[in-house]
Amino acid sequence: MAKLNIDRQESEFLNDTIAHWEKHSIVDATQADRLRNSYEVKGFDWMRLAKYSIWVALFCGAIAIGSLIVDDAVINWIKQLYDTPDIVISILSGVAAAALYYLGRRREKQFPEKIFSNEATIFLGVFCTASCIAYLGKTFDNGSGHYSILFLVSVLVYGVLANRMQSRLIWLFALVSLGSWFGTETGYQTNWAFYFLGMNYPLRFVLFGLILVAACQLLKGKKWFAYFYELTYVVGMLYLFMSLWLLSIFGNYGSLDVWWQIKQVSLFYWGIISAAVAGLFLLYGLKYKDVIAREFGITFLIIFLYTKYFEYFWENTNKTLFFAILALSFWLIGRKAEKIWNINVKGSAELEHE
Repeated sequence: MAKLNIDRQESEFLNDTIAHWEKHSIVDATQADRLRNSYEVKGFDWMRLAKYSIWVALFCGAIAIGSLIVDDAVINWIKQLYDTPDIVISILSGVAAAALYYLGRRREKQFPEKIFSNEATIFLGVFCTASCIAYLGKTFDNGSGHYSILFLVSVLVYGVLANRMQSRLIWLFALVSLGSWFGTETGYQTNWAFYFLGMNYPLRFVLFGLILVAACQLLKGKKWFAYFYELTYVVGMLYLFMSLWLLSIFGNYGSLDVWWQIKQVSLFYWGIISAAVAGLFLLYGLKYKDVIAREFGITFLIIFLYTKYFEYFWENTNKTLFFAILALSFWLIGRKAEKIWNINVKGSAELEHE
C-alpha cells in the first residue's frame, strides 16, 4: 500500500493522536507503528504550487487577451466582426460553455487528482456562460435598461449547474450574481436614485447579507444544501460585514458630495452599531462553537475599531505618537492572543496526562 503523503502540520497532528491512543491503550505498540508508517511528510507543497500557477496562468492569459485586443490589426479584425448578430455570439458562447463544462466534468472523473486544472476549465465555462446570457439579453433588449434581469437569469443558470455538477466554484458565481441582481434591481426600481426605501447601497447590502445568513441557517438541515452551506455562509458574512464597514465610514449618505461636507464624528453611531453586530456574532460563535461567526466577529470588530481610530485621530495627532499608540495596541492584542493560545495548549497537555 502506498504511503499517504501529507504536510508537516498534518503529520504532527497524527503523531500526537497516535501517541495519545498508544498511551491510553486504545492501540498497542505494533498498531501504533503500523499507523506511523502509513504516511510520510511531503518535502514540498506541490498542490499549492499547482493552484497558484494555474490561477496566475489564467490571470496572465487575461492580460494577454487584453494586450491582443489593443493591437491595431486585431482591432480592425474586430471591427469587421462588429456586425455579427448578438444571437450568433450568444449561441457560440453557449456552445463553448457547454463544451467546457462537459470537458471539466469528464476530467474530474478521469483525473480527480488534477483539482485546480479541472476548476480552471469550469472557470472558463462560467465566463462563457456569462457571455451567452449577456448577448442573449442584448438580442432581446427593448431599451428599458432593466438589465438586472440578466443577473437573475445568471443566478438560476449557475444555481442549476452548481447543483447538477456539485461545483462550489459555480455556486460562488451564483451568489455573486445574486448580489449583483439585488443591487441593480433596487437601483432600477428607484430610477437609479441614491436611496431605495430610504437606504443607500451599503445599508441595502447589510440587509441583503442578513437575509443570506438567515437563509443559511434555515436551509442548514437540507440535504441538497449541505455541500454549499459553508461557502454560502461565508459569502453572506462577507456581504454583511463589508457593507457594515462601508456604512461605518459613509453612513446612510447616497452622495459623496454630501458626505464630504459632514464631519466624520457625526457618523459615530454607525460605527457603534457595526461594532455591536460584530460583537454579537463573536459571542454567538463562542457560545455555539461557530468558527465562521467567531472569526468574522473578532476580525471585523478589530477592523471597525482601527478604522475609527484612523478617522478620528489621524489629522489631530502627532504621527510619532499616532503610530506608537498603534504599535502598543497591536502588541497588547498579540500578548493577549498568545496568552489565550498558551492556556489552550496547556489545557490540551493536561488532558493528555490524565
